[in-house]
Amino acid sequence: MRLPVPVRRAAIRCAYIALRLYWFVFRPRIVGVKCVLVHDREVLLVRHSYGHRSWDFPGGTVRRRERPVDAARREMEEELGRRIEAWADLGEMFVHINHHDDNLHVLQADLPDRRIELNLTELAESAWFDPAALPADLGRYVRPILARLSGS
Repeated sequence: MRLPVPVRRAAIRCAYIALRLYWFVFRPRIVGVKCVLVHDREVLLVRHSYGHRSWDFPGGTVRRRERPVDAARREMEEELGRRIEAWADLGEMFVHINHHDDNLHVLQADLPDRRIELNLTELAESAWFDPAALPADLGRYVRPILARLSGS
């Protein structure tokens, strides 16, 4: 039996609070991915159901012994129900977020369509945006990442 979305979202919010406490105490170094999905010159941005609710690129943490490209494939399948094989490497960003240092690998995939199946536990909503007409409430690294897009 699968729990209702509001219950799963409450659980993930509690887990996120515990994780932030862990980060505050231990100040870990984390490796993550940000995934720039492009279709017809528009980019996909998401709002998470926990933490900061600004528009951001989907992504997640790279597991131990996992390559960043494999983490991108796994995260997009988990969050968006989409298996994406072809990725372009847009480089790394070293950032400090929520009391931890994050080595973000930025990857881009060009999609032939906009088909996604949003994981409503982790993500509250998603939308496609023209990079010239982005919403006001963007995540801190959206614009620096967009500056790296291939072909821009």
